[in-house]
Amino acid sequence: MQAVILAGGKGSRLDPYTRVLPKSLFPIGQEPILEILIKQLKRVGVTEIIMCLGYLAELMIAYFQDGRRFGLPIRYMTESKPLGTAGPLKNINNLEKQFLVINGDECTTLNFGKLYVYHQEMQADLTVAVQEKTISSSYGVLEMSNGRITNYCEKPAFNFWVSMGIYMLNAEVLEVIPDDQRFDMPELVQALLKREAKVIGFESQDLWFDIGTLEDLDKARQIAEAEEFR
Repeated sequence: MQAVILAGGKGSRLDPYTRVLPKSLFPIGQEPILEILIKQLKRVGVTEIIMCLGYLAELMIAYFQDGRRFGLPIRYMTESKPLGTAGPLKNINNLEKQFLVINGDECTTLNFGKLYVYHQEMQADLTVAVQEKTISSSYGVLEMSNGRITNYCEKPAFNFWVSMGIYMLNAEVLEVIPDDQRFDMPELVQALLKREAKVIGFESQDLWFDIGTLEDLDKARQIAEAEEFR
């Protein structure tokens, strides 16, 4: 199984720290975020990693090199301009019929091997790892019709599914991605739904941190102290 790691973003929400270090190289415990992820991928049988890079690509390449010290080959696709989270996939050579795509700032205990098996069993075109989240309103929410209040709910909670930034794709879906244009994974999902492709969700209750803020980073580091991501 191949794994494509998307690590070309600037990590703007973690500015100014990302001015000198790519977010994927931020340490969680004793190792960078992406090194932990690579070791997880190797354990579930990933045989090759392709990194899609852009911002500070030279630092990423200098750290990971050809992957030999991690026990599996790593090759690189470097963008000349930002192509989003799906656009770079169109420029990768020699992809297998099914492959994993992961954001490079993921800290999770999700079993990537189970995701792969589920994708095959469901005969999906695209599988998205998802988690259910709850947001509580700090306001009383009203329903109105023709100026009259018909219902009042004090500080309700809303449940919804979110993408974890982890996907299994069939190579055929790449034809939907335009050449040399910015194109993101939500756009790819929407385009496939319009074509009535089989897009499914892999429900996860695993630990998961999408490292976008210093608060997320601190929480992930606390979890790492208990060796949860190893």
